Amino acid sequence: MPPLRTALLQSSGRPGAVAENLKVLDEAAARAAASGARLLVAPELFLTGYAIGDAVPELAEPADGPGARAVAEIAVRHGIAVLYGYPERDGERIFNASQLIGPDGASLANYRKTHLFGCFEQEWFTPGEQAVVQADLDGLRIGLLICYDVEFPENVRAHALAGTDLLLVPTAQMHPFQFVAESVIPVRAFESQMYVAYVNRTGPEGEFEFVGLSCLAGPDGTVRTRAGRGEELVIGEVDPEFLAASRAANPYLNDRRPGLYGSLA
Repeated sequence: MPPLRTALLQSSGRPGAVAENLKVLDEAAARAAASGARLLVAPELFLTGYAIGDAVPELAEPADGPGARAVAEIAVRHGIAVLYGYPERDGERIFNASQLIGPDGASLANYRKTHLFGCFEQEWFTPGEQAVVQADLDGLRIGLLICYDVEFPENVRAHALAGTDLLLVPTAQMHPFQFVAESVIPVRAFESQMYVAYVNRTGPEGEFEFVGLSCLAGPDGTVRTRAGRGEELVIGEVDPEFLAASRAANPYLNDRRPGLYGSLA
């Protein structure tokens, strides 16, 4: 099985301007596809922007809403799968969500953030209740989390036990927590034996300062590609053969003793 070439779009787009953000996504998809990438990953709440305050209810839309249809058109036009973050409306509830659209325009998976960070998210969003959401793409099992979710090792280990090969984590990582991008993400990839694509926003937005540093970390704990602090499209490869060899050599998952861990629940 050939490696899955994966593009990470580090950008905050234009908060509050969905049409402009779709243009940024379209341009990135064109560049990514031209480089041979089969998957493009955008940051948390990329469709609308993160620090949009009381515009959240106005900009939230269903999983099959106009934003999703526009992203599907982008995916089909460039022949590339796209993962993007957006505020999902389901009746009266709004979720901080991400959706994976396949290169044929079909929705492959939709995930609702389970661990909400800070007063802003807790004010506007309802926490999701499904811990592990997966899809298959080019022979790999793709898993979804969002930002703060990945900082809980239980979440990533649950994905490992469910067979996730590549974990996509759109994020809005802010100052002064850049150590998550620098240190925590490679450790998560190593301890749970998977690739982790961590894709951040960048620059000032409302009261927040996003730190960039998006990365693709491998199961050996090394970073395959890393963005800086500004707007950037970086590309790395998810190698199934390397992943299989790493899992065969690393004893963590086989040496677990679940019977001792009951108190963790």
